[in-house]
Amino acid sequence: MMIKLALAFILDAIFGDPEWFYHPIRVIGEWISLTEKGLRRIFPSGKTGERLAGVFLVIFVVLPSFGLPAMVLFLAGKLHPWLAFALEVFWMYQILAMKCLKTEAMKVYDALAHRDIVLARQRLSWLVGRDTQKLSEEEIVKATVETVAENTTDGVIAPMIFMAIGGAPLGFAYKAVNTLDSMVGYRNDKYRYFGTASARADDVLNFIPARLAGLLMVFAACFCRYDASGAWRCFLRDRNKHLSPNSAQTESACAGALGILLGGVHDYFGKPVEKPVLGDEKREAEPEDIRRAVRLMIAASLFSLILVEIGFAFLLRREGM
Repeated sequence: MMIKLALAFILDAIFGDPEWFYHPIRVIGEWISLTEKGLRRIFPSGKTGERLAGVFLVIFVVLPSFGLPAMVLFLAGKLHPWLAFALEVFWMYQILAMKCLKTEAMKVYDALAHRDIVLARQRLSWLVGRDTQKLSEEEIVKATVETVAENTTDGVIAPMIFMAIGGAPLGFAYKAVNTLDSMVGYRNDKYRYFGTASARADDVLNFIPARLAGLLMVFAACFCRYDASGAWRCFLRDRNKHLSPNSAQTESACAGALGILLGGVHDYFGKPVEKPVLGDEKREAEPEDIRRAVRLMIAASLFSLILVEIGFAFLLRREGM
């Protein structure tokens, strides 16, 4: 698994997610939408019915997301071990999102660098669920930095940890939960009860990876020669301020490393949502902070890979003793 994970990381760093290639996470997303429609027809509306439907949604999405890849890999291994090896490496590469996150964030940066705030708002809307039409340049920068910081956990470090444990099948199961949370884990009228199980499952799976990612973000700040002491201070002080137990872990460290404030009031589906303020405002956020956040994300991801590989080597050595 050590070699597979390293190869997948390298492939993701080089190629990312080609736009022309149909991504398996899109299949999971389409299955979620289809299953949601079916469950809403079966279960009654209201708190109890919608929460129960949400539990079945998690079951009906996560189980096949793990089982189908596991079965395909098993059959591929029967044909030839190298076929199963290559297929699993390819799937693991697809699950990681470091290069994709960098590319999409830099699209926002490039728009701001060319003083095209309308285009920057449009490109940001591809990354976030909030309303972006009225955001100022500074707000666009902060939203992009927040997205890069939070998705350092969801898109890279957490999938890496789960794939180290259970290969591509467990990686797909994690991404299924993560996709469920991003699609139905909202606190609005439509998903307040229906999305409860998805949101809770995501909170549980990300609990340890998010805290590890926050610590790695602090180390990354030192490596990138940003404000490592500020990252550590804000991580300790602000990491549990968010309603989500995991979102502020990396965001707080990133805010401290850059010396800016993150959070505040955001509009979601036309309604203002106040989020806790993270970090210390030593200066205003600027477009260059997007590039700095991307560097932090890449460094933290690399540290995570090294940590996982060392952990694997240690376990293999203990088993051999």
